[in-house]
Amino acid sequence: MNRKNRSNLAVGLLLILIGGWFLAVQFVPGLDTWFQLYFGWPVIIIGVGICLLIFGVLGGSPGMAVPACIVGGIGGLLYWQNATNNWESWSYAWALILGFVGVGVMLSALLGEGGSKGIRSGLSLVFISLVMFLIFGSFFGATPLGPYWPVLLIAIGVWMLIQPLFKRSS
Repeated sequence: MNRKNRSNLAVGLLLILIGGWFLAVQFVPGLDTWFQLYFGWPVIIIGVGICLLIFGVLGGSPGMAVPACIVGGIGGLLYWQNATNNWESWSYAWALILGFVGVGVMLSALLGEGGSKGIRSGLSLVFISLVMFLIFGSFFGATPLGPYWPVLLIAIGVWMLIQPLFKRSS
């Protein structure tokens, strides 16, 4: 099956799923209210991320895993913030978006685009994202590092200085 046929198949399946949901909401009384009560609006954003991933996999475009992970990850953050009413956490939670990109790059590599270099790049992005999250979270008093968050900056600086010593020459 060529790429155009796979793309048509992916779009067709997504339209069927979305249309089926809207049809079910119209004919099953209270389904929409039940969904909003138990899941809330951020689940829609997570669903869009899942649809992007399905489209990418079925359409033969593994690179779609990157935007799918970004949208789904932000939806997950918004779900947590909505459930806990902890909206001020956005002051440092934004640092996780780079990690969502890294997860998307790794997933894209696993689906056939990028290979082992994609896995390494994705892991680096996730690591940088987690470090940023810890630093900014500590700066705003939300992570256990407390006043010791500058130690993390020092450790990263040391790592950057010694990293070239361990690289293989090609």
